[in-house]
Amino acid sequence: MNTLAYRSTVAPRAAPAAFLNPYLAGFLLGLVLLASYLLTGRGLGASAGFAALATALTGWVAPAEVQASAVHLKYWNEGEPLLNWTLFLLLGALAGAALSGWQARRFKLCIERGPRIADGQRLALALVGGFVAAWGAKLAKGCTSGQALTGGAMLNVGSLVFMAAVFAAAFGLAYFVRKAWL
Repeated sequence: MNTLAYRSTVAPRAAPAAFLNPYLAGFLLGLVLLASYLLTGRGLGASAGFAALATALTGWVAPAEVQASAVHLKYWNEGEPLLNWTLFLLLGALAGAALSGWQARRFKLCIERGPRIADGQRLALALVGGFVAAWGAKLAKGCTSGQALTGGAMLNVGSLVFMAAVFAAAFGLAYFVRKAWL
């Protein structure tokens, strides 16, 4: 029997940093929203960035369709849909999230899922959920961040009703999709 103990040459990974206090995070998000109003005259929202990207892709494939569509013309930006400021907001949010995750030692590429669901099922649920959210954003004339943060900060009644509906729908749907996480 070998009595030599095995020693790993790989240093143990440092534990992830603690999560930020949610009340402090909410306060800081409010300051970001205020800065957005002061610097750009607009609130926060993401759906316009995705619409600008869709307009750019449509413009490359079918330029005549862009000229015939009132929706695409709204994001055409004089032939430069990729210069939409909200698209830069999305890129900045992605970069900021990656940097934050890296600093907190939580950055890794993985598929978050519960133990009783396969990766493919989780990705399918995410895809369907993304399409439903995009469709809802179009119906609501704004995404959840635009409606909740910007509209809610202005005490817009439609935005407050929208958020109540989002929470009610999520609560009602949770029973049916709990398998993905339990």
